[in-house]
Amino acid sequence: MSRIQSIRTIRIGERPNLLWVEVSTDEGLVGLGEAFRGAAAVESVIHESAAPLLLGKDSRDIEAFSRTLLAPYVGFGGSSAEVRAASAIDIALWDLKGQRHGIPVHEALGGKAREKVRSYNTCAGYDYNTRSAQRRDIGAADQSRGPYDDQVAFMRDAGALAESLLSEGFNAMKIWPFDIYAPATQGVSITLSDLKAGLEPFAKIRRAVGDRMEIMAELHSLWSYPAALSICRALEDYGITWAEDPLAKMDDAASLAELRRSVRVPICASETLGGKVAFRDLLIAGATDIVMLDLAWCGGLTEARKIAALAEAWARPVAPHDCTGPVTLIASVHLAMHAPTAMFQEVVRATLATWYRDLVTSLPKLDRGWVLPMEGPGLGAALLPGVAQREDAIVRESRR
Repeated sequence: MSRIQSIRTIRIGERPNLLWVEVSTDEGLVGLGEAFRGAAAVESVIHESAAPLLLGKDSRDIEAFSRTLLAPYVGFGGSSAEVRAASAIDIALWDLKGQRHGIPVHEALGGKAREKVRSYNTCAGYDYNTRSAQRRDIGAADQSRGPYDDQVAFMRDAGALAESLLSEGFNAMKIWPFDIYAPATQGVSITLSDLKAGLEPFAKIRRAVGDRMEIMAELHSLWSYPAALSICRALEDYGITWAEDPLAKMDDAASLAELRRSVRVPICASETLGGKVAFRDLLIAGATDIVMLDLAWCGGLTEARKIAALAEAWARPVAPHDCTGPVTLIASVHLAMHAPTAMFQEVVRATLATWYRDLVTSLPKLDRGWVLPMEGPGLGAALLPGVAQREDAIVRESRR
């Protein structure tokens, strides 16, 4: 047996959107998971709803826990607090499984399908997505805080940014220059002048580096169907790799399928969805070319593996999401090494080079734009001890 003795959560004031969960067993092992967005709400779900179901139980029963935690009477709708709590716990249980057997999580999942996976750099800044509010209005006039403040860089000179990325071995990048134009109409429409301004970074990249750089367009679920149609059709001339999350409701499979049939750019969907059924519905509708999933939002590794299998059955590649926290990235790398149809692993060089290092003992290694497998048992990383001792740390524990 491997009975769960305690479940501890940790969050810090500096990164209020992040929550870490540590699941401890009577073997002396500690599994690590992570949740993102609504950290305090997820913390409550873990201690008030999940902990009573898990404490004293056998941590090896990952599938049973997944089915229990992902089927609450209330709360299973997209990436709710309940689903995010279940995702964090699931990742921690897989970490325990790998540690128990002395093997990496990707081996526990069934082994590697590849020795490395391509990465693309999401051109975010140092604090993107981890504060309580997320700025979408960053423009060329904003001041750069360092060499990897890539959101400022793509609004200022996307061509120079592409050259910088190529010099580090990246040959794929993701940008979102249309975001700043959505608030004017709440995404219902986009003017011709704003459309042309949003296209300029793509033009600069092509002028600077030609076809040596793949470009992904992130649309952040901001647009109505007509606006998304205009943007996607305008992007066709730039040979982009995909347009990601173009519609305001990414579980609207019918509208997304209609959009996909009407444009020549590949559609990528969607980090915002929770659970395999939502992805099944997109695939049945013919609504996406690339399946993007976030392990901290979709149900953890257990559910992600099933979603990847669905994608494989529909001959669709998968691309795990990372623009949130280091543990989700680490778990995603394990999935990307295992899943046969993994296409890319998203990374953010700004966070890899800075605050991710301050939180965990190890991070994925990159070699000229390729992500290498994590080493060591389980996830291959643990939360640094000092994180829970920080002055701004909020630590809560449920014990058997």
